[in-house]
Amino acid sequence: MDMSVFDLFKIGIGPSSSHTVGPMVAARRFLLDNAPLDDVTEVKAELYGSLALTGVGHATDKAVLLGLMGETPQDVVPTSVDTQLAQAEAAGQLALLGAHAVPFKRGTHLIFHMAESLPEHPNGMRFTLTRKDGSSISKVYYSVGGGFIREEGEAPAAAAEAVAIPYTFDTMDELLAHGVRSGLTIPQMLRANERVRMSEEALNAGMDKIWHVMRDCIAHGLETPGQLPGGLNVKRRAAGLWSQHTSVSDRANELPHDALHQVSLYAMAVNEENAAGGRVVTAPTNGAAGIIPAVLRYYAEDCKPSDPVTGIRNFMLTAAAIGMLCKRNASISGAEIGCQGEVGVACAMAAAGLVAALGGSNGQIENAAEIGIEHHLGMTCDPIGGLVQIPCIERNGMGAVKAITAASLALKGDGTHFVSLDEVIETMRQTGADMQAKYKETSLGGLAIHVITVNHAAC
Repeated sequence: MDMSVFDLFKIGIGPSSSHTVGPMVAARRFLLDNAPLDDVTEVKAELYGSLALTGVGHATDKAVLLGLMGETPQDVVPTSVDTQLAQAEAAGQLALLGAHAVPFKRGTHLIFHMAESLPEHPNGMRFTLTRKDGSSISKVYYSVGGGFIREEGEAPAAAAEAVAIPYTFDTMDELLAHGVRSGLTIPQMLRANERVRMSEEALNAGMDKIWHVMRDCIAHGLETPGQLPGGLNVKRRAAGLWSQHTSVSDRANELPHDALHQVSLYAMAVNEENAAGGRVVTAPTNGAAGIIPAVLRYYAEDCKPSDPVTGIRNFMLTAAAIGMLCKRNASISGAEIGCQGEVGVACAMAAAGLVAALGGSNGQIENAAEIGIEHHLGMTCDPIGGLVQIPCIERNGMGAVKAITAASLALKGDGTHFVSLDEVIETMRQTGADMQAKYKETSLGGLAIHVITVNHAAC
């Protein structure tokens, strides 16, 4: 396995890892790969497939321009984005990598090919630059989910540095076999693999930073009211519902399950931040970014761990292992296999991570992950208006609750179960392959079309 925990958990910006983070990274990489740029006279970006069909709602246009301007998902200041882009469009030019200015006009230098897809993935984009001597360079990139990108013709493993790790695995069966032979837990084996790439201190500091960004995202979402951008006029609900939940006067309406209700609010708070273009962590994608932070906070605050720091780190390492398997053997891209690959995978990652943090066995970890995916099989990706809002935000709330339920079921068993994680991942892959394109992040079918049709009929 050629991935790291920091490939699955990346600090970025909303609203989408595949449609915002990936295109920003690709645009910047294109320019860096073709530097110097001082003789460039024109740069053109073309978007295809899902990137074109839902690109405006997912801020793909903004992301591409920011990437060409040299911004990165982890460092761009979310509150500065609209100002930067407004200034560039008013001036009619982009400063490539923040330095060399070239003309810019939408429709000429940023083109949406809504009726055309590129062959290797639904999320395709082509960048072309022209130099003073009339020569041009063109490259195609694919945003393959979770902020990962791949150049046309590039092998999936080529983007990551090949390192020799002690516990190589491409399937859960292989990882479990390593555990039997070594006597180590899944988080212990993942830690050993990461230690080949970095020091113990760097690994722990990196995971702690990820958790702090997740935690801060929840907190900001729980205190920020208002309306989400994009034109649907969706009201942010997490802050109001959280205020009701914590109000003493509201206790008369409290139900026995309200402890899980707050977990769903944590997840919704994150995804409202994501929908507003705020700072989030891919987990493993932006569209499913709320599930793991919500379950992590549940673990840290409600499970009363004796060593929460170690537990959170074990959670992340284990969750990353599940995400690696899903990306390696299926996909985490909604445009490729539907929302089962986003919310379903995030649920599985969170369930497995919670079991590991609570001291569960490797078999129980696998069982929890399998339950998490199994009960999301076939979930489509059909965002209304191409926005990461409906049904995405609520799906994260439900996914977080399902993850806790899956962990509880697994911990009450002995780790043995009928369907293996490898089998359910392969089922997810095949289900995604059979799913019609209109249900895979194109907003051409399902809930997206039904709701819009109904609303128009009502008018």
